[in-house]
Amino acid sequence: MSLVAGSVRSIWWARVARGAMVVALAASFAACVSEGGARKEAATTDPKELDRRAKIHMELAGGYFSRGQTSDALDEVKQALAARPDLASAYGLRGLIYAAQGDKSRAEDSFHHAMELAPHDGDLMHNYAWFLCQQKRFPEADAMFAQALAEPTYHSISRTMLAQGVCQARAGRLADAEHTLSRSYELDPANPTTAVNLADVLYQRGEYDRARFYIRRVNTKEELASAQTLWLAARIERKLGAEQQVQDLGAQLHKRFPQAPETLLFEKGRFDE
Repeated sequence: MSLVAGSVRSIWWARVARGAMVVALAASFAACVSEGGARKEAATTDPKELDRRAKIHMELAGGYFSRGQTSDALDEVKQALAARPDLASAYGLRGLIYAAQGDKSRAEDSFHHAMELAPHDGDLMHNYAWFLCQQKRFPEADAMFAQALAEPTYHSISRTMLAQGVCQARAGRLADAEHTLSRSYELDPANPTTAVNLADVLYQRGEYDRARFYIRRVNTKEELASAQTLWLAARIERKLGAEQQVQDLGAQLHKRFPQAPETLLFEKGRFDE
């Protein structure tokens, strides 16, 4: 069981939608007019104006995508590509949107087109690798993660190692996953997602004392603890024979997450699921 699911979107895309302020940006469309409810932009061939429009449409698309409004996001990407048909990041975001919509073929085509335009873009490689992982194309995903990590100008190493480690765990390669996630943790020990996934892999490998160390680093901070992390901790403590700790964690589950599936599993004593 990978515990990264709640953070999938943050893993997927690193660059396109950072800090998008949709309302403010929409208000900056000075060259746009409304016709029958649709937006129409004044014709121009000025490269700077086209770049400006593409940037705004991409930030709008990123904002929509971050909120799960994939149709609106796709419309904005199309507008960005109308202004800049060679914009690799637009094709990359289009790939993410199609993937979220379940259109695997169009997602694949979009990623390929993006990487043809920007063959050394580590963010594009990362996102395509995660897409491959979701399709259970594990060897291809692992190779693409490695390709991103090998790019000399790529700096999001810990983020990509986290995603690669999660993917390796999904493929059943627990030893490789432990190695990759440990390296990611060394680079970014403050990332709770890395700590949780590393604890989960160590639990699956029977390394219960080490798993306890990492999961406690998350659960000791109330704002980071979740039903998933408390449940994993309870399973680890049970393997270690710490019954009082198990009961204490169960009490936290009941108090904080009474309706969570993990709480129901605890109540039924289904610790091995």
